[in-house]
Amino acid sequence: MKSNASYLGAWLAAVGLAVAFAFAAPNDSSVMGRLPAFMAQTLLRQPVNVPDGLPSDRTLALITFQRGQHAQVESWIEGLNLRNDPSITWVRMPVVNDPGTLTGRSAVENKLLKHYPADTERAKLVPVFTDRASFVRSAGLNSIDQVYAVVVNRQGDVLARVEGQFDANKAQTLRETLKNF
Repeated sequence: MKSNASYLGAWLAAVGLAVAFAFAAPNDSSVMGRLPAFMAQTLLRQPVNVPDGLPSDRTLALITFQRGQHAQVESWIEGLNLRNDPSITWVRMPVVNDPGTLTGRSAVENKLLKHYPADTERAKLVPVFTDRASFVRSAGLNSIDQVYAVVVNRQGDVLARVEGQFDANKAQTLRETLKNF
């Protein structure tokens, strides 16, 4: 039979170890998550190595997970005047569960091509074929139920993150992060 002192000693050792790990672990509070590294291509068939091949040191990524989220992304594009403001580098990033075959991925891309006929839209669209749940965890997002507007650097660090429909206060957070580098 073990004494209470041995249980207390084991508990104190575990707590001490946890505290030591907490102080030893890197703590960059400005990073909210990290985009996983992957190779993709725009709908214009231009290869993009994410994140280090993103077009700017800080890029706004409008991330969607479901077909019905188009209106929310459009609210960000309109609200931030992205089509007319060259000072913000941005991409539209639909995250799709990878169908596992070239034929399946081509079918998804063909649907997107029909939905986005203009070359200017296709150049900004980078479909991501991956496991959605894994992407959400890695990027520090909450779920696939929302649209996310995130500022990401070339290391893949998520520096700012907002979710849902455009809102002026949320937009201000993104603008400040985009310009402060």
